[in-house]
Amino acid sequence: MTSSEDDIGTPVSVKIRERIVAARKRFNANDNISEFVQPDELGALLDEVEGKMQGVLDSLVIDTDNDHNTSNTARRVAKMYLNEVFRGRYVAPPAITEFPNAEHLNELMIVGPITVRSACSHHFCPVIGQIWIGVLPNEHTNVIGLSKYARLAEWVMGRPQIQEEAVVQLADLIQEKTQPDGLAIVMEASHFCMSWRGVKDMDSKMINSVMRGAFLKDPNLRREFLALLPKKG
Repeated sequence: MTSSEDDIGTPVSVKIRERIVAARKRFNANDNISEFVQPDELGALLDEVEGKMQGVLDSLVIDTDNDHNTSNTARRVAKMYLNEVFRGRYVAPPAITEFPNAEHLNELMIVGPITVRSACSHHFCPVIGQIWIGVLPNEHTNVIGLSKYARLAEWVMGRPQIQEEAVVQLADLIQEKTQPDGLAIVMEASHFCMSWRGVKDMDSKMINSVMRGAFLKDPNLRREFLALLPKKG
């Protein structure tokens, strides 16, 4: 068998994995791997996930041949993972137009609540919540539109996530793109791995925050930001 023939028979997931390993990059659940996925490979990856999801249904002893409710479930689940809930793993970050701070804005700005949807890395159960972003710009800060914060949050959350890590990833991304004097993010979310399974606690939520720059150094600024947020719960 020639190398080209062997390559044709290689699952696309294996090809992508080999590229990542060769580049010595990480590919954890909440990493973006879009630079290693060729545009024409997403369709093949979808087919591969569908086939393996069908194997899961078979192992669950579900008669997908005769059950009209699940006859196309493997395909639907594959499309959901790749094109929707985990899309942030496989596509490049959204294009964000940045503008110079021409008016030298230097007052606290708060964006939110931004509704976010993700899935926990442990059980792939939904994580649904809200994010508030506080920015203290300076004359050198790049200014981005309010809706762009939501797009960046959606991109980061569109992967299997742990809430604490997701907020840090989003903070790193916004810090890199805007370079403010201070950045604060608060996230409040419900975790279905607690309400749908496990302890089945329907009311508990997780709240965590990341403070950078002036928000970390100036307690008055931090208090102002937190005081301006709606009462959570």
